Amino acid sequence: MLRRMRTTARLNQHPLAQAKKRAAETGRTLTSVLEEALRESLQRRARTSRRAPVRLRMVNGSGVRPGVDLDDSASLLDSMGS
Repeated sequence: MLRRMRTTARLNQHPLAQAKKRAAETGRTLTSVLEEALRESLQRRARTSRRAPVRLRMVNGSGVRPGVDLDDSASLLDSMGS
């Protein structure tokens, strides 16, 4: 059984009007239209976050210089300047 909860959300007037229009056109409730839109958005984000890692090919080298952290953009920029 699905558990439903009541909540309050502040929505911009334009997308709310579009959602109400979609609900009326399809004979659905505003709640079901908003739930569907939220579910689709979350699924789309989950799919894009599961992308395979990128493999970088090294040319004439053996990898990253010692002490260089590719996750730290400030230190990476510092090492590029020297």
